[in-house]
Amino acid sequence: MCGIAGLVRFNGLRPDERATGAVMAATLSHRGPDDQGLYHDTCASLGHARLSIIDLDTGHQPLSNEDGSVWVVFNGEIYNHVALADQLQARGHTLRTHCDTEVIVHLYEDHGEAFVEHLNGMFAIALWDARRRKIVLVRDRLGVKPLYWHHDGHRLVFGSELKALLAAGNLDPRTDPRAVVDYLTFGHVPAPRTIFENLHKLEPGFLAVGTASGITLRRYWDIPIGNADNGPLSPGEADRWQAEFAALFEDAVRIRLMADVPLGAFLSGGVDSSAVVAAMKRRGASPLLTHTVGFDEHDHDERGPARVVADHLATDHHEVLVRPDAAWAARFLARHFDEPFGDSSAVPTYYLSRVARERVKVALAGDGGDEMLAGYRRYRFDLAEAALRSVCPAWLRRPAAGLAGWLYPKGDWLPRPLRAKRTLQNLACDDATAHLRSVALHAGTLPTLLLRPEVLDLTGGYDPFTRGRDLFAGYPAPDQLGRLLYLDMKTLLPDDMLTKVDRASMAVGLEVRVPLLDYRLVELAARMPARLKLDGSRGKVVLRDIVAGWLGTQVADRPKKGFDVPVHGWFRGPLRQLAADTLADPHSRCHEWLQPAAVRRLLNEHQRGFATHGHVLWTMLAFELWARQYAGTSAAPSPSAIAQSRSVGAAAPVMPMGVPA
Repeated sequence: MCGIAGLVRFNGLRPDERATGAVMAATLSHRGPDDQGLYHDTCASLGHARLSIIDLDTGHQPLSNEDGSVWVVFNGEIYNHVALADQLQARGHTLRTHCDTEVIVHLYEDHGEAFVEHLNGMFAIALWDARRRKIVLVRDRLGVKPLYWHHDGHRLVFGSELKALLAAGNLDPRTDPRAVVDYLTFGHVPAPRTIFENLHKLEPGFLAVGTASGITLRRYWDIPIGNADNGPLSPGEADRWQAEFAALFEDAVRIRLMADVPLGAFLSGGVDSSAVVAAMKRRGASPLLTHTVGFDEHDHDERGPARVVADHLATDHHEVLVRPDAAWAARFLARHFDEPFGDSSAVPTYYLSRVARERVKVALAGDGGDEMLAGYRRYRFDLAEAALRSVCPAWLRRPAAGLAGWLYPKGDWLPRPLRAKRTLQNLACDDATAHLRSVALHAGTLPTLLLRPEVLDLTGGYDPFTRGRDLFAGYPAPDQLGRLLYLDMKTLLPDDMLTKVDRASMAVGLEVRVPLLDYRLVELAARMPARLKLDGSRGKVVLRDIVAGWLGTQVADRPKKGFDVPVHGWFRGPLRQLAADTLADPHSRCHEWLQPAAVRRLLNEHQRGFATHGHVLWTMLAFELWARQYAGTSAAPSPSAIAQSRSVGAAAPVMPMGVPA
């Protein structure tokens, strides 16, 4: 893993821009602490910060082809690079290293921009074709690795994180009011937008080609359309699908075991991470190093289930009870995300990464299974709601359900079957909007509740659900579940889950690999009959059945449990003072955007126990801490300016986790 950055001025670099790539890459040293590299010519300055994983001695970047006409900086891993190198050499190419980076430039020589179609891996790539004065930016199919870019008509800057773009200078970044609405709706800013106007995320499965004529964006891969036959499975059909999925999953794990440094895995005891570790065992990983963090709060402690799997597989298991310094963690993470990020599970993800990094440099993880194979409970609720919508005409359903939903009490204190407010409100919506409401914070109502009226005016009536509805409508899956999974694979997975893992792990120089997101598995899962993903209340059916054969039903049927922290309690304890010093401070930066009275009301209701607003408060705290990172710069969020411009066998150690030694 690495950090990449660069600047291209198609009519020629200014003298002071030749080292800009290195200046930008220096901001990414946490992603690549092992080596720094720079290449520049008359038009391009490419920088690289390297985390050495494969071919430790000769994998320096930037790297070129034989005659130096094509240069590349690359973040990630190409898992099929050995086979690709053999094919390239058979066609007459000369390769000077054994690293995966070198195959990229030679594939480009043979295939042009279609080189990316030959890659199996996680990657963000910037390839400079010096003869043609053309830059090609590419992001992997599922969005495991990030890539940001900006083009002002004369120069293009790019980087693995926004901080690299800002280091290029002369950007004058301004906060996008629509991105603030997105953030308060989803807890993150969805691609292709960033929190800053005119700074963009390259979407997963896309490439961007830049020349003197401008920038062209093109999708090179998408999730295939599913199987139209969703009737009863024929005899033996489920077994055939399961065998194919298991074989491909083991191969996805096998190719991700390639490394010249210590390698291990995250293990929570859930079905996804347990499947990954079991497959590592089956593919001969030795030693098999696994890592788990636990918390004092029982509901947030995964050490017990993880230990069951570790004992079964005889792994070299390492567990730590962590007592996070929540206030320090909140500030630390704000520095690493570069834009507001409201998913509090970034905290345990960071601590798990930090614990694993003490023993390994690469860790395999189980991310992606829920979105690919319908692991979240909400899918069955969404399908039930969709069935109800289908039997009631919209002209009757929308006003009746809408009024009933408005009148029905919120009732968090009621038994779950009686908490019908959101269901009634969802019945008044179309299928896509209802699903988006189910993944949104506060059902997507926070912008209206919190934003100042003048900020809402700046958005011009912007609807944060529009992109999701377009994605949903544009994917002609033969079944409703297929469309829901597609939507989450395109939004929630890359913009929240994978962003969280990338920033939290790269903050400590740890490479995380996600075999469940091998694109071949994703394509296979998309073609599977829906009932092999969700059957009644049982999600991830095909994977659970595989794990039952490997580890038994106790592991296979363990209920879904989120990787979460006790954020509600934190705001009544360790975060109470920080919240008072930030959210309740009359001089808070967020008050330029949010209504101070609304912020204080939510904080007071929560801290007095009148309501539970922990996740909303975390979202606002993350926004405030992000804003303070940019105070005094042109990137400071000011709407007025916009208007005018953690070894089993012994007792697990307790680790108070604050500032690293």
